[in-house]
Amino acid sequence: MSPTHHLHDTPLRWRGERYPGTDAAGIYGALADLDQPCFIVVTPEGIGAVSGGGVVSGTDTTGWPLLAAAQPLPPHRLGSAAFLTAHGVRSPYMAGAMAGGIASADMVIALAREGFLASFGAAGLLPRTIEQALGRFAAEIPDLPYAVNLIHSPSEDRLEREAVELFLLHGVRCVEASAYLDLTPHVVRYRLAGLYREADGTVVAANRLIAKVSRTETAERFMRPAPAALVGSLLEQGLITQEQAALAHHVPLADDITVEADSGGHTDRRPLPALLPTILRLRDTVQREHRYPVPVRVGAGGGLGTPVAVSAAFAMGAAYVVTGSVNQSCVESGASTAAKAMLAEAGIADCDMAPAADMFELGVELQVLKKGTLFPMRARKLYQLYQAYDGIEAIPAAERAKLEQQLFRRPLEDVWQECVGYFERRDPEQLARAAGSPKRRMALVFRWYLGMSSRWAVTGEGDRTMDYQVWCGPAMGSFNDWVTGSYLKTPGNRRVADVAHHLMLGAAFHTRLAQLRSAGVRIPAGVGDYRPVPLEAPVDDTPAGLR
Repeated sequence: MSPTHHLHDTPLRWRGERYPGTDAAGIYGALADLDQPCFIVVTPEGIGAVSGGGVVSGTDTTGWPLLAAAQPLPPHRLGSAAFLTAHGVRSPYMAGAMAGGIASADMVIALAREGFLASFGAAGLLPRTIEQALGRFAAEIPDLPYAVNLIHSPSEDRLEREAVELFLLHGVRCVEASAYLDLTPHVVRYRLAGLYREADGTVVAANRLIAKVSRTETAERFMRPAPAALVGSLLEQGLITQEQAALAHHVPLADDITVEADSGGHTDRRPLPALLPTILRLRDTVQREHRYPVPVRVGAGGGLGTPVAVSAAFAMGAAYVVTGSVNQSCVESGASTAAKAMLAEAGIADCDMAPAADMFELGVELQVLKKGTLFPMRARKLYQLYQAYDGIEAIPAAERAKLEQQLFRRPLEDVWQECVGYFERRDPEQLARAAGSPKRRMALVFRWYLGMSSRWAVTGEGDRTMDYQVWCGPAMGSFNDWVTGSYLKTPGNRRVADVAHHLMLGAAFHTRLAQLRSAGVRIPAGVGDYRPVPLEAPVDDTPAGLR
């Protein structure tokens, strides 16, 4: 460890009870003691690092010459303190939703108990399944914060409407809205239904909304108040009160905007260093116009699989960070053991794009794991056939035979009958739209495969491994590379709270290194990377005022 300036330029000295470490272990220990200030000093053995103690005048010969210093940096100091207060959490960290219950109730509960916000993966689940999870939250974490995902599915409006009705019925106070192409009456209703004015005149939005976006035009819609036309329509239908309609223009539609970069699932694969600053500038522009008492917070997600990446997101101005892919391989995830094993072996280049089941007809794609599965290739083939032909009957006999033998493993007419039974229970409007439309009928049959492939990955269907649809981004490979050689390499040791703690502790560690480098300190090889070790007890870095 060496400075870039001369020793005679150090008019201050350090004094304390500990002796500075000059070897790799001692230097790392001082740098990683985040609750204490860290000092770079000159000792008879060379330049070293020490935590604790204090600074004295250079004339005090009892201390060691001081070269650089860094303040205490517990993880909760990263990001926005307003995020902690608004959501009642200990850390500016969120586990984002993964559909189909992969972001499971167990995951939400485990993270809530450790002071982290997590979003339940309600997308694609039947209302009764969502209701069961909400019942668990009420019973097991009654006073702790959590979020539930609300996904925009243009082809299944009923599910979005029913989900919002469930949230309002059960008093869900935080919703993570994702995959929105435009605002819908349902997401606006959820937000406005929680508006009221306190005795002192303050407008309160009891229903918090976190919008996950990857485009500026979508972000701006959530940053501004609800559109007057939608507000008026909801009022006419009796879905909001006159007071709520009157208060709508006082608040933004969302409290928080998550900038989603190169993530698993629905993604535009945009690089975070390009996207986040753009959304931050947009937020500032909207704030100058509306002058909200509490500005919209902007967080970052996508590609955050290591402490260095998390630290970089905070350095760019993120109020909070959101992880996804890395949680899917954890013990509490709703994914199958087989899928978790596949995820734990993924590299940063082992992802591909494939058609999304919920937006198949629109050609929307999502990012999935390609190592160990043929799903991306097979799903793209289905979309090519959908584009080329007007219905199942128009598909050439040879092509149809391949589909029935390799992908569906049954006659397509049998698949259609299963679709009929499914949508009669779930969303009869889908069948009404398919009546008299062979192409629409073909789309529903193809969506059966896309939907089942993700289900097989959750249930661990043994003979369908090559058809597993596993939502995954490059963060998974980055995480696997970082934990190689540590206890987190084994999927059975990956617990979501441990992963969250280590990512945040490591982010604070690397932020400290950046501060010292800015002061001219060169960090020696072997001590410049945070190493995860088993946590013997829950980490509590909660600010005293939030305990």
